[in-house]
Amino acid sequence: MTDIVICVQNLSKCYQIYVTPRDRLKQFVLPRLSRLTGRVPKQYFREFWALNDVSFEIKKGETVGIIGRNGSGKSTLLQMICGTLSPTSGSIQTNGRIAALLELGSGFNPEFTGRENVYMNASVLGLSNEEIDARFDDIVAFADIGDFIEQPVKTYSSGMMVRLAFSVAINVDPEILIVDEALSVGDELFQRKCFSRIEAIRASGATILFVSHSGSQIVELCNRAILMDAGQKLAAGRPKQIVGRYQKLLYAPSDKYEAVREQILRADIHTITSINPGEFTSHGDNALSELRQDELKESFDQCLTPSSTIEYESHGAHIESPAVSTLAGEQVNNLIRGKTYRYTYTAHFTKSARNVRFGMLIKTTSGIELGGAISAASEADAICFVEAGQSFRVEFRFNANLNAGVYFMNAGVVGQAGSDASGYLHRLVDIAMFRVLPDRGSHATAIVDFNCVPEIEMFEA
Repeated sequence: MTDIVICVQNLSKCYQIYVTPRDRLKQFVLPRLSRLTGRVPKQYFREFWALNDVSFEIKKGETVGIIGRNGSGKSTLLQMICGTLSPTSGSIQTNGRIAALLELGSGFNPEFTGRENVYMNASVLGLSNEEIDARFDDIVAFADIGDFIEQPVKTYSSGMMVRLAFSVAINVDPEILIVDEALSVGDELFQRKCFSRIEAIRASGATILFVSHSGSQIVELCNRAILMDAGQKLAAGRPKQIVGRYQKLLYAPSDKYEAVREQILRADIHTITSINPGEFTSHGDNALSELRQDELKESFDQCLTPSSTIEYESHGAHIESPAVSTLAGEQVNNLIRGKTYRYTYTAHFTKSARNVRFGMLIKTTSGIELGGAISAASEADAICFVEAGQSFRVEFRFNANLNAGVYFMNAGVVGQAGSDASGYLHRLVDIAMFRVLPDRGSHATAIVDFNCVPEIEMFEA
């Protein structure tokens, strides 16, 4: 148990909801009188269970994301782990200094200066005055609010306040960092600085637990993910799988929602811990890496098929036969870096639809969205009307400017069917995959090949 830093067991939180203030007064007085007279007390409130029997463990050094719809209990869960809310039942055990980025700036005194609030908040997080003195310059430099640090917080903009609150929380060297939708503060430069700092905290061995509605953030940052809904833990496992199930639940029709929810709840994925990209490749990868570039050839590997495919509910269209092929029409899934290929599928319409567009997307094995395209930039340029029974062949040409690795592809049809609002008429996630073969002569690094050309010239100093 020494490597477990957060242990949540059978955690539940119930709120008492009163229709009127009078009912609250009745609940305070009348049940006591009923018990004194030997009668069964009446209840003047209804119960709302924000959390219901939630259990999980997080190990030291893990980064775990919590995702779910609004009102699913995510923030309530984090507040109880931080100790700002008490559970109705169940238990929480934590091991290590916790820094929480919940409602950023909510603990600031508006009459105090930024400096005074830094010392107050940092001391609440467990730092001594000497430790705060040593880190104060780093906190101010990270927040980048200049001379406003000596001004009352009530003169700050909302952005300045959350920047300072964020800076305080991440500069206390937390052993456990808890983040609730706080990764979108400030402008793009500050956001990148926040992500960089969180990456450094993670690299130091700290445990990170955070809530986000951004599936790409969950996939990019986390080892594991937990899907919450209606106060219940539906699933836990690989971020890519959990985000896929979240999206399926999010876009489920109202009449199919409970069935989709039950399907996710029954899915046997709770023993999955983290992503292993090797699970998505066939056994021939090691042999391929030993080949010389002139021996590499485009080919089709029948074993290279995705096991993570998710199909969205059809709303009037159906996608079939997705495939990658050469320009000559030969189906392949072992691709040569830098060459141009075709991604094709057919779309059959079972209902009439308006403003129809077709799309595709390429992702990494961890689910990071690398890029894609849509057939029309706006609804004004879309196909105005499609009749039920019509079919379309869709083709996207793309350059495989990617370094060696395995990649996944989506296909989607967007439009309006009947009186429904514009949305997915059909969508297939991870419906196809391909491998870019290794090129030993390439100078490119990381994922995308930007065709960077090195030029080295020696000169006399």
